[in-house]
Amino acid sequence: MAEKRDVATAVQGAPRGRTRWGIFAAVAALPGLIVVLLVGAMLAFVLTDDEEIGRYAAENADCAEALGFGGAALPAGVEAESCTVAHGIDTAYTAVFRMPRADFRAWLADTYPDAPAPRTECADADAELCVDLGVYTGGLPKGVEAHGVHMDVDHEGTETAQVRFSAFTT
Repeated sequence: MAEKRDVATAVQGAPRGRTRWGIFAAVAALPGLIVVLLVGAMLAFVLTDDEEIGRYAAENADCAEALGFGGAALPAGVEAESCTVAHGIDTAYTAVFRMPRADFRAWLADTYPDAPAPRTECADADAELCVDLGVYTGGLPKGVEAHGVHMDVDHEGTETAQVRFSAFTT
């Protein structure tokens, strides 16, 4: 009997063994922690202001700069109505101006000597003439920053043409 008592005393006085519940709890909590982190990241993404959005919006631009980007200048005596620029991965300038209708082809030939003749079948159904110039399609002078230039020309009566000019990188 003395042996039983010694065993009982030894068991009672011995430190308790470690269980694996702590490891199990940590492993069980890991998926929940991942879900909480993902939800938090999504909320932070949705609720914060995205500074990049404004970068792609068109802003007013200097008209000489807008036309110069595409290797052009306003015809003598002509003022642009509006000019914009949009920066992002690419850069895009636009300019809208009116000029004497009879002078457009001469201005085009002086500005872009290698340009193809204006087309009468345009993507914009309102345009009577359109011109496409590009690095790959030709017509742009050397040293121009733009990779492409597109113009739509609307004849306004017998005297005036509205030119919508765009120069862009690709």
